[in-house]
Amino acid sequence: MYHPISPNVISELVNIAGQAYVLIDGENLEKYAHDETEDLRYQPEVVVKPGNAEEISAIMVLANQHNFPVTPMGARTGLSGGALPVYGGVALSMERFNKIVHIDERNLQVTTEPGVITEVLQNAVIEKGLFYPPDPASKGSCFIGGNVAENSGGPKAVKYGVVKDYVLNLEVVLPTGEIIWTGANVLKNATGYNLTQLFVGSEGTLGIITKIVLRLIPYPQKNLLMLVPFSNATKACEAVAAIFRAGITPSAMEFMERDAIDYVLQFNTDIQIAIKDHIKAHLLIEVDGNNQDVLMQDCETIAQIVEQFECDEILFAETEREKNDLWKMRRKVGEAVKQHSTYKEEDTVVPRAELPVLLEGVKAIGNKYGFQSVCYGHAGDGNLHVNILKGNLTNEEWETRLPQGITEIFQLVIKLGGTISGEHGIGWVQKKYMPLAFNEIQLNIFRNLRKIFDPNGILNPGKVVD
Repeated sequence: MYHPISPNVISELVNIAGQAYVLIDGENLEKYAHDETEDLRYQPEVVVKPGNAEEISAIMVLANQHNFPVTPMGARTGLSGGALPVYGGVALSMERFNKIVHIDERNLQVTTEPGVITEVLQNAVIEKGLFYPPDPASKGSCFIGGNVAENSGGPKAVKYGVVKDYVLNLEVVLPTGEIIWTGANVLKNATGYNLTQLFVGSEGTLGIITKIVLRLIPYPQKNLLMLVPFSNATKACEAVAAIFRAGITPSAMEFMERDAIDYVLQFNTDIQIAIKDHIKAHLLIEVDGNNQDVLMQDCETIAQIVEQFECDEILFAETEREKNDLWKMRRKVGEAVKQHSTYKEEDTVVPRAELPVLLEGVKAIGNKYGFQSVCYGHAGDGNLHVNILKGNLTNEEWETRLPQGITEIFQLVIKLGGTISGEHGIGWVQKKYMPLAFNEIQLNIFRNLRKIFDPNGILNPGKVVD
């Protein structure tokens, strides 16, 4: 349905972006054929690295004229295939958009290009005493533009919210080539439809983000971190909602079952943490603020609560090294599981009090279909990452049983009042499950919305909905 990219189109792309930024050699085509979604690979016909919004605009006009697809790419750390060029065409890399334009200390805002690494942005504003909280596990490598496109979260989301809660305004190149700003650099805006929030989480299907204005908050000066072990994983999940009911809002509350930690320690021998044999799960709980006494009181309250759920001896991180080791252990889980086995990761989310039911349901479904799952995630906001391991399943069993099991997991999630992705997005691999979460009326709204922005269907085709 798309036209192949001809030598004449390549020449026009070179005229737009420059010879050095139009790549057609095999090594680069393979490099941009994948993100971090399983082992999927779809090779583009050409990689283009534009340097400004005007170049992107010209590329989109050319794509509409010649009917070839364009797939926006950030750091390619996504887990749902949102950056896979499944129909070939142009892989549009945003890596040259790597400047922090302005940190506005007076108004607590930052204007940035989308190719800035999230942790680099965070560190830059911390130097000014400011804080941008959303911190996905890949924050050391992912781009802020990809975070906006996926509406990313991370451990701090439980207290501070996700990316959508910080985006004030966006510069966007539309699929048809026009360049617009979506809103205004203000904290309140009741002027027309909220285009800014429409683009947040749109997974690169409605436009290409070229500048981002984010609100910031003062940086909390103190934090305390505790690792709470449990002999029963369901009890660990039950403790989560109890902590919030007691009036405590941690800055992070992460769940890791035993296998997740074992895999991390196996592949990261520099992390020195002793785990007792009978321990089945942990909660990693952080509180932050500016008053050490208040934080200590919060930790004492949390300790009293978790004791009611059969926890073992609590580890308090006393040094920065211990804190860093605990966070490194949590952030390395996904990578460690991937090294252990062929796997699929599902990004489920339910109301936090339903987390124990979800965990037990996932394990029961795994027993039914013969697969092992490793579960971890952002327990404080009910976001459970379910890593399903191939293990000893045959290829045929993996291809036939697994989709049935995933369907049942998602049906359970929806029954519990949740949905099929909390932060990883739908992209390419989850699209087939969208009818579980939405009826045909809703799906048609999504489809018609895409047609309004992208009448020729050239921008990131095949993602979210057809």
